[in-house]
Amino acid sequence: MALRRSIYKSPAQLRAMVEPGLITAAALDAARSLIAPGVTTAELDAAASDLIIARGAKSNFKMVRDYRHTICASVNQEVVHGIPGDRVLEPGDILSVDAGAEYKGWNGDSAFSVVLPDPSRPAVVAERERLSDVTEGSLWAGIAAMATASHIGEIGTAVQGYIEANAPDGGYGILREYVGHGIGRTMHESPSVFNYRVADPGPEVRPGLVLAIEPMVVIGDQATFVEDDGWTVSTLDGSAGSHWEHSVAVHDGGIWVLTAPDGGAAGLAPFGVTPREIA
Repeated sequence: MALRRSIYKSPAQLRAMVEPGLITAAALDAARSLIAPGVTTAELDAAASDLIIARGAKSNFKMVRDYRHTICASVNQEVVHGIPGDRVLEPGDILSVDAGAEYKGWNGDSAFSVVLPDPSRPAVVAERERLSDVTEGSLWAGIAAMATASHIGEIGTAVQGYIEANAPDGGYGILREYVGHGIGRTMHESPSVFNYRVADPGPEVRPGLVLAIEPMVVIGDQATFVEDDGWTVSTLDGSAGSHWEHSVAVHDGGIWVLTAPDGGAAGLAPFGVTPREIA
């Protein structure tokens, strides 16, 4: 009979997750540095891949069955799981990049969104930048809640609350079918981490818990469909989406954002939370 692995890691296991988190962050930085009109999403993929290999790690995305790329690159109405290729980035695009690294058997997973400048369409750029800012803010609200939460459900409550408080009139859609997750020996582990309020409080938040928190938010309705490529998740109404993600550990001294080089200090400061390094 297969043994069920605990969702809580030991202190030594948490320490082992620091390096894959930093490699993941560096891979995303390598992709981010190239983002500009005229660049293809395949070029971003190559940059992230080269960085991960140079650091002695592996792309955990390539370990997902039938997926052959290091990143997901989702543009405009594509919210998540976009396949990098020959698509050329254009002014005004909102791009979400998601990547992960496995190092010595442990995983990191993170994502960011960015809006490319377009002086000819300031209203479109402003609308998309606000979406990205609110989505990122909701991620940090969820991480901050994790610092004091008794149960995982409080994270989703904080994420949704932040979005509702900061979205423009009419609100934003929060994807329901795609959620965050535990992370450790594999990229996707239990438990699920919802980005919205749920009745079930979920498992306890206590030392040893590591979660990938990842709000996925859209300007319009949250309904999505999977494109013919079998991966790309796009909005039914064609509205733009944003995706932000970090892998976060709870330990005896507090919380530490594994996929942020500063442990999340800058992102958590507005919420009055100070991350503590894993001893």
